Amino acid sequence: MAAPLIVRNPTFHTLQGQNKHFTASSSFKAKSLSLRNFAKMEGSEITEQVAEKAGEDLGVKKKIFVAGATGSTGKRIVEQLLAKGFAVKAGVRDLDKARTTLSSANPSLQIVKADVTEGSDKLAEAIGNDSEAVVCATGFRPGWDLLAPWKVDNFGTVNLVEACRKRNVNRFILISSILVNGAAMGQLLNPAYIFLNVFGLTLVAKLQAENYIRKSGINYTIIRPGGLRNDPPTGNVVMEPEDTLYEGTISRDQVAEVAVEALAFPEASYKVVEIVSRPDAPKRSYHDLFGSIRQR
Repeated sequence: MAAPLIVRNPTFHTLQGQNKHFTASSSFKAKSLSLRNFAKMEGSEITEQVAEKAGEDLGVKKKIFVAGATGSTGKRIVEQLLAKGFAVKAGVRDLDKARTTLSSANPSLQIVKADVTEGSDKLAEAIGNDSEAVVCATGFRPGWDLLAPWKVDNFGTVNLVEACRKRNVNRFILISSILVNGAAMGQLLNPAYIFLNVFGLTLVAKLQAENYIRKSGINYTIIRPGGLRNDPPTGNVVMEPEDTLYEGTISRDQVAEVAVEALAFPEASYKVVEIVSRPDAPKRSYHDLFGSIRQR
């Protein structure tokens, strides 16, 4: 046990018997007693408190939850997040597929079962308490089920937002599509608008999900890419406000890059952005790109 520390002052100090009360001012007395109590702490106790404080300051490395992580765009988002040094929780429907599709050996990657159509409670369990943001890169598989777009792109996205609420996650990135609001843009006869709505009004389902996100109060970035290409980028990213672009394509690699960068820049918050790539477009920083878009 460390010896008691007695603070001496040449102007006033009088110890009275075993009580050791200072006949100084009350403020000086409080400081003296505080110092004595500190000095009586054993070294191990001090070390434990310092270690605990350091743990609070450093914190546990937070994760980014990616829904639809084995999809063509989702897996690219996972890869780029890992490359940027993020820890990633990959939400997937098929665990076996995920283990062969994703770099499961990476210690910063955790693969969990997550189906957006199964409700917000199960999604909240998958997101857990260690996720600080959610990226939604889900998409229905074209088929004969005309309700599939609504199950995944609408109700599934709503389930994910509600799961975020339950886990107090306040950052949400959604991968959507240009032309979701094609009717209001006068693009009803646009071949792309017609084609994408053939499968159960896909774009309408996406737009309804977007509206839900915007009214939820969550800090969102909605990314509407043009036609998606699997090949590497061939031009620079062009970013425009919502309901502006009605044609153009973009590499999935660039879509993933925009999603990852949206997490880093406050300028991306509460915005809907539309993106394509063009060979003749100037290269701009993401700070400038997101900053050029006005909130609505």
